[in-house]
Amino acid sequence: MIKIYLRLLMLLCSFSLFAQDYFPSNSGVKSDNNSNYMAFTNATIHVSPSEVIKNGTLLIKDGKVVNVGKSVNLPKNTTTVDLSGKSIYPSFIDLHTTFGVEKPKRDGNGPSYGPSRSGFYWNDHIMPEQDVMASFKYDAKEASELHKLGFGVVNTHMPDGIARGTGALIALNNDADNSLRVVDGETTQNFSFSKSVKSNQSYPSSIMGSMALLRQMYDDAKWYADGKIDTRDLSLEALNSNKNLLQIFEAGSRANLLRAAKVGDSRNIQYTIVGGGDEYERLDEVKATNASIILPIDFRKAYDVEDPFLASTLSLSDMRAWNQEPHNPRLLAENGVKFSLTTHGLKKKSSFKSNLMKAIESGLSKEKALEALTTIPAQLLGKSNELGTLKSGSYANFLITSGDIFDSKTKLYENWVQGMQHVITDMNIKDIDGDYSFKLAGTDYKLNISGSSSKVKAKLESGDKSLGTKASYSGDWINLTVKTPDSTKKEFIRIAANTVNNNNLSGTAVMPNGNEYSFFATKTSEKEIAESKKSKKEDSKETPFMSPVTYPNLAYGFTEKPKAETLLFKNATVWTNENEGVLQNTDVLIKDGKIEKIGKGLSDRNAKVIDASGKHITAGIIDEHSHIAAASINEGGHNSSAEVTIEDVIDDKDIDVYRNLAGGVTSIQILHGSANPIGGRSAIIKLKWGESADDYVYDNSPKFIKFALGENVKQSRARRNERFPQSRMGVEQVFIDYFSRAKAYDEAKKSGKPYRKDTEMEVLAEILNGERFISCHSYVQSEINMLMKVAEQFNFRINTFTHILEGYKVADKMKKHGVGGSTFSDWWAYKYEVNDAIPYNAAIMHNAGVTVAINSDDAEMSRRLNQEAAKSIKYGGVSEEEALKFVTLNPAKLLHLDDRVGSLKVGKDADVVLWSDHPLSIYAKAEKTIIEGVTYFDLEKDKQMRKAIAKERSELINLMLQDKNKGLKTQPVKKKEKVLLHCDSEDSGL
Repeated sequence: MIKIYLRLLMLLCSFSLFAQDYFPSNSGVKSDNNSNYMAFTNATIHVSPSEVIKNGTLLIKDGKVVNVGKSVNLPKNTTTVDLSGKSIYPSFIDLHTTFGVEKPKRDGNGPSYGPSRSGFYWNDHIMPEQDVMASFKYDAKEASELHKLGFGVVNTHMPDGIARGTGALIALNNDADNSLRVVDGETTQNFSFSKSVKSNQSYPSSIMGSMALLRQMYDDAKWYADGKIDTRDLSLEALNSNKNLLQIFEAGSRANLLRAAKVGDSRNIQYTIVGGGDEYERLDEVKATNASIILPIDFRKAYDVEDPFLASTLSLSDMRAWNQEPHNPRLLAENGVKFSLTTHGLKKKSSFKSNLMKAIESGLSKEKALEALTTIPAQLLGKSNELGTLKSGSYANFLITSGDIFDSKTKLYENWVQGMQHVITDMNIKDIDGDYSFKLAGTDYKLNISGSSSKVKAKLESGDKSLGTKASYSGDWINLTVKTPDSTKKEFIRIAANTVNNNNLSGTAVMPNGNEYSFFATKTSEKEIAESKKSKKEDSKETPFMSPVTYPNLAYGFTEKPKAETLLFKNATVWTNENEGVLQNTDVLIKDGKIEKIGKGLSDRNAKVIDASGKHITAGIIDEHSHIAAASINEGGHNSSAEVTIEDVIDDKDIDVYRNLAGGVTSIQILHGSANPIGGRSAIIKLKWGESADDYVYDNSPKFIKFALGENVKQSRARRNERFPQSRMGVEQVFIDYFSRAKAYDEAKKSGKPYRKDTEMEVLAEILNGERFISCHSYVQSEINMLMKVAEQFNFRINTFTHILEGYKVADKMKKHGVGGSTFSDWWAYKYEVNDAIPYNAAIMHNAGVTVAINSDDAEMSRRLNQEAAKSIKYGGVSEEEALKFVTLNPAKLLHLDDRVGSLKVGKDADVVLWSDHPLSIYAKAEKTIIEGVTYFDLEKDKQMRKAIAKERSELINLMLQDKNKGLKTQPVKKKEKVLLHCDSEDSGL
């Protein structure tokens, strides 16, 4: 009998040991307990997003999946765990984190203009040699936080620099050392547009500078790989050796995503790009990049719009973003864009699940969501055989859940990484979450319990009253302390109950007067819950409302991109800017984007006829010097930045484009700023509101570059002025030095011998060869003379002096040199070097035979350039026709576009404006602004759009108020002031 007792005792002990082995504390299973086979049976196993096994078995050993299926043969030494009613999923993968990496600290010293390192690339912000493992330190606390979200593996990198070095794939295994955790120490090569915080090297100081630097880096790497550089460069060596890794580019916005893709395309590199969540604005363009997207789901909260005054300051674009962002994953999936999901960008990682649920509620399928968290990141890493699924041979990285992992009520019990258990919620604790109903002392109550497997919460209602309730749960007993429905008394009911009969609650209730009652609460059945869900699903079958995306996606955007029309204007006063002069009661026919005919009595049966009686038609206004529609203006990190181009940073969402159209402007030159003597290349664009940034740019656009003279470039008003030059004679020397270098470079290139490609020198050589034109920011006559002499020394000419407020002093010299003048009508005294400006400047230069234009250099003035041109009639007696040419034909001539725009002539582009009055009158309004036959601004449609905007704002405000009434968190309204860029604007994007 004693032997039998001892055997039973041993059996009980062994069962106890097994229980401790499988249901440990949160420290997890130790590696020495995981050497045998382990089988998880009777579970719904999601082997992959598309393969599900009901009542299946998962067999693991030594951190790997041995077998999975409906019927799996279990070896003798197998520990079996029954997971009846539970589900198993592959654990998630995050491709873009900084896990285990300390945030780099900023160097507090002043700017420097050279590198701080030797043996590496000439720019400190290029650090492809950076190995994340050199500074990696496993963070068990952060890993535990990621376990709760379902992640088992993360790719980490050093978030510092433009070329950031290699990333590593880390298993979130809290019970192993790095030799096991590091799945792969070199997985990715990482890039961004942001400079290193560890270096104060000034260049680049703009996004366009970063783009130029990346292109030059790749060119230098090729030159280095070809063995043409004798000096060893550890950065270029690393860049070349890591070129076959996954190339990840952190963009952070739709616009920067397209810019990153543009850099990659220029050097035949396909980036995987970290997006910004706003890809839905230009899905066709995003898809055309062929890039896989690493997608943050950092959705903004609704704005608190209860205060009507504050709500009126909230932009429609911000309101739309709140509504549209959750639909982004769905739209990417529907358009066949491959993406994975990341926690990157979240202030609190705990919000990942709620945001993911919001994306699913907004139409993202659960299968696509699971793909984005498992198979797609594994595929991008080239690890499909090891990660992302639960197929034989893969890592035993899996989640045990109470059900559908994308159901908000599903509990995540355990997260297994490399066969190691990490307990999230103890499965031994009986789950009593749910809705209950009971009657007590003649009163009906409804009870909701949540968090019973972790931190229990209870809500109790009687009628329409919510009663204050405190709850605790231990050992299958729940204790409730409830405030009575009578709000005039501070009395409480105490309830102690146990779970019986399929999770119903039974126990005792003690009333405030001490009387005890039997307590029995009936739990809402799974069937009732399913029927309720079905009913709710039927009530809301459609995807939640999404505000329509417009082109561009802000106020006054088009619901559909406008198309070219055949238009016939009848009986207008036509300002031709040609020999015909101003024609009265004349018709203009526009067809196929061109001016088809000008004359009287015209007809075309396919044309849309517009009565223009009493109205005026002119060519579209052209602004020779503008800074609208650009995300960046200055690259001042060097005294020459000829390698950068404004075409890289066109902002197709700038509302000033629409405002300029309302002022009759159809074309502009976006000039680089005046931070340095040799600035960046221009972008000459048509204001095709709603089109993509690249489609703004003129086809076969003339090549221009911005130079600058004066106070800005010698840094008279700079806080720090360590950069050369710091004097006007230094500015002259910059030009001589750089053109001397460009001449030598061009000679080497033309010699036919191998040469290192240098984009900066290529651009300056184009000037020497007459292939690129200079627009020069200028004020003082001595400097104007100086630059003309430098140009003549190198046998080219300056194309345009812009600003040139002292042009009247040197008009004869300008005429002789062959340079045009683009000036302000009557600006002066805004800084010392313009004290000699006079309003007669334009007329004097014009009378001397100089081609003269009036420019804006200002987002507000550009909307009324017709009025600015009219000032030359008063100040200088210029004729009306010549004054109009100052903002139409003459800037077209200066930009070498007068064969295409600037006048109304058969065969030219149909860039025309219909004015309500004399085009130089302050009363004139642009009723229609047309570019290549497409009406981009229409005064009547503008009125309709204003009504539609008001209606949409009202709809979105109501939706935000609904969110607040549901108890969801909101954010305060913050009015955004639009930053207007000028010549001296600094780029704050880096």
